[in-house]
Amino acid sequence: MEIQENHQQESSWETESMGSRSTRVGFSGPMSGPLVTNKTRNSSKKSARFKDEEELVEITLDVHDDSVSVQNIRGGDSETALLATRLEKRPSFGVRLRQVSQELKRMTSSKKFDRVDRAKSGAARALKGLKFMAVKNVGAEGWVQVENRFDELAVDDKLPKTRFGQCIGMQESRDFAGELFDALARRRGITSASITKQQLREFWEQITDQSFDSRLQTFFDMVDKNADGRITGEEVQEIIALSATANKLSKIQERAEEYAALIMEELDPDNLGFIELYNLEMLLLQAPAQSTHITTDSRVLSQMLSQKLVPTKEYNPIKRGFKALAYFVEDNWKRIWVIALWLSICIALFTWKFIQYKHRAVFHVMGYCVTTAKGAAETLKFNMALILLPVCRNTITWLRSKTKLGMAVPFDDNINFHKVIAFGIAIGVGLHAISHLACDFPRLLHATDSEYEPMKPFFGDERPNNYWWFVKGTEGWTGIVIVVLMAIAFTLAQPWFRRNRLNLPKALKKLTGFNAFWYSHHLFVIVYALFIVHGYYLYLSKKWYKKTTWMYVAIPVIIYACERLLRVFRSGYKSVKILKVAVYPGNVLALHVSKPQGFKYSSGQYIFVNCSDVSPFQWHPFSITSAPGDDYVSVHIRTLGDWTSQLKAVFAKACQPSSVDQSGLLRADMLQGNNIPRMPKLMIDGPYGAPAQDYKNYEVILLVGLGIGATPLISILKDVLNNIKQQKDIEEDVESGVTNNKRKPFATNRAYFYWVTREQGSFEWFKGVMDEVAEYDKDKVIELHNYCTSVYEEGDARSALITMLQSLHHAKNGVDIVSGTRVKTHFAKPNWRSVFKHAAVKHPGKTIGVFYCGAPGLVGELKRLSLDFSRKTNTRFDFHKENF
Repeated sequence: MEIQENHQQESSWETESMGSRSTRVGFSGPMSGPLVTNKTRNSSKKSARFKDEEELVEITLDVHDDSVSVQNIRGGDSETALLATRLEKRPSFGVRLRQVSQELKRMTSSKKFDRVDRAKSGAARALKGLKFMAVKNVGAEGWVQVENRFDELAVDDKLPKTRFGQCIGMQESRDFAGELFDALARRRGITSASITKQQLREFWEQITDQSFDSRLQTFFDMVDKNADGRITGEEVQEIIALSATANKLSKIQERAEEYAALIMEELDPDNLGFIELYNLEMLLLQAPAQSTHITTDSRVLSQMLSQKLVPTKEYNPIKRGFKALAYFVEDNWKRIWVIALWLSICIALFTWKFIQYKHRAVFHVMGYCVTTAKGAAETLKFNMALILLPVCRNTITWLRSKTKLGMAVPFDDNINFHKVIAFGIAIGVGLHAISHLACDFPRLLHATDSEYEPMKPFFGDERPNNYWWFVKGTEGWTGIVIVVLMAIAFTLAQPWFRRNRLNLPKALKKLTGFNAFWYSHHLFVIVYALFIVHGYYLYLSKKWYKKTTWMYVAIPVIIYACERLLRVFRSGYKSVKILKVAVYPGNVLALHVSKPQGFKYSSGQYIFVNCSDVSPFQWHPFSITSAPGDDYVSVHIRTLGDWTSQLKAVFAKACQPSSVDQSGLLRADMLQGNNIPRMPKLMIDGPYGAPAQDYKNYEVILLVGLGIGATPLISILKDVLNNIKQQKDIEEDVESGVTNNKRKPFATNRAYFYWVTREQGSFEWFKGVMDEVAEYDKDKVIELHNYCTSVYEEGDARSALITMLQSLHHAKNGVDIVSGTRVKTHFAKPNWRSVFKHAAVKHPGKTIGVFYCGAPGLVGELKRLSLDFSRKTNTRFDFHKENF
């Protein structure tokens, strides 16, 4: 390979730097080409490109008077990167360049270049950053959309500055778009507050320019308000406040002056009072600090990048359908056999009664109406008995914890099964009521005397003369009341009413919400009493042993009654002492209470909480956030409904504003003993089993929490952390000669925690846990990932300064500016496929427990990825989601 020095100024691939200190140059040509050098007195940048068929390798050098540094490597493999670093050694540049060119010739003659991970390069990161527009909006199609919006928003053929953000698709960041408008206008000497379509086109071409230099200059212009080529501390403070506002980071906005001083300290070590363009570029090119407990094994990363999970296309619709059915059965066989058994019993009972009444004399008068009514009544008896069992929480907790039935019975779906049975009851009630009221009774009223003759033993010697006769009887009014009460309970249990999603008038809105759901659901006591009465006073059955309603419901009612009595006894016994109260941003109330004597629980379980000051009857479930090894029990409650809002208001009265060294907005710490306020009485009941408690069955766990859904997962993290501490104590005891250890082995030896939240203030909820993990987990058992979705993704110009500031502050102080913990926060939403790929590559052949708690919107994607990776890799993912 030949390398020749050539002082050409222009080339089709050459990009000029916008600063005055350096210029980029490059090599071109198939396997060889000229070296183009543009030098100033201080430095120059040299870029070499080598092309082999479809592969291109580019090395960019930053050449100063007495040193040469590699700025970027594009293409090639790890050997290429190692070779390029030889350019930075002390011999003269010409000698080094010849050495490297010889090595490159040897390498390119033996094999094609493989692409390397450019993410490891500071320049590569910078090239991906400072994007004012998403890639999908760049190009001719993007401009067409902007042009159409201009035509809609323009006033007198000019676009006002106030509508600029909406026009370019940045309507959610109007302030940022306004500053961008000013920067672009200053560059062109535009002083008007409105622009023409041609000027908008120029603006658009600049902000969609994919070259990093252009984007850097645009960003610099935004900060440089007076266009003097220098950025002062005040200007940095303004852009920090603007970026914090655009990303909804109020705490950063409050400390904008402090963070501006940090940037000036870093970029202006000589205290000149300003920074220039090249200073900002240096900051962007700095390598990012690693997030807490993230390994960077190059072999693993290369495997991750090369691993492909492309689904194979099956063109035969029959085979495709059969494969989909096979997958469905494999994933849902527990649910399938339970539902199949339930349906089979319902169908069998309906058919039995249907055939039985078809052979009775009443059939000749009432026909299929009576057979349908009686068949539906039989399924009603069965379902009214069965629906109580899924809500017997103590029984289910015991069965899932003490027996092996969980291998075949999906206990996690108890509430879903409860809803399915309720749907079956609704169908049964409909068939039974309609068949009687709209069919049986009218036909009996219109029967002839000869037809009525066989009915006398059941309805009396005199035929009923009107419809009211049937309604006023015990059989009639009890049935109608049951239907009305069931309709009320069923309606208020729907999510639209239970979660107040409907925009109802204020008077009606008071009749909805969780309180309405809770009280209406407890009408079941009246319903069951009337149901037994209704089943005893029957028109067509007079013998006691044929009145089977009470036989169906007796045992389930007794079991459920015992459950409630146990709850009352246990909750009275477990009246707890409140140790600490904290009110956090995001309407979250944290309660730390004393642990009752004999109270044992597992991480992932939940308890019911009752506060008599709010309601003496209502009990609400909340996940336990403390670990079994803690000497207290804690819950974190987000105020989403009427009961939780009242609970927060009651406890907030007893709190005081927190001090500087404390987290939260309001706090009350009973352990300090100073001015102890009167606290409301609190009772707890539990613990009860939940899907997350099964984490101990897995060596590797993947925990995913959305917002307040992180609560059961925090308990798991603390339990794993406590195990780490205990393990260290055991090792110290062994070293000192003490070997008496009866503790059960802890199966979980690797945990990945992903917490996604919209608000910066949410990180205060579990700040202590995050810092504790970072401090004690020296072996990196726990890998923490926090995501703040209010911040624009990394690479977006609106979050660029936040990213720079985050790296600087974390490198200097070890604290993340977003979360306030040692764990660096990621921006925007996680790429869940990459998350699963990372786990699959790190743990081949393992079974990973995936535990999710949060909004239902993410359930489908996580479940699909768990199944997809389980089928196409040798790592199995068992998915569990939290239900209340």
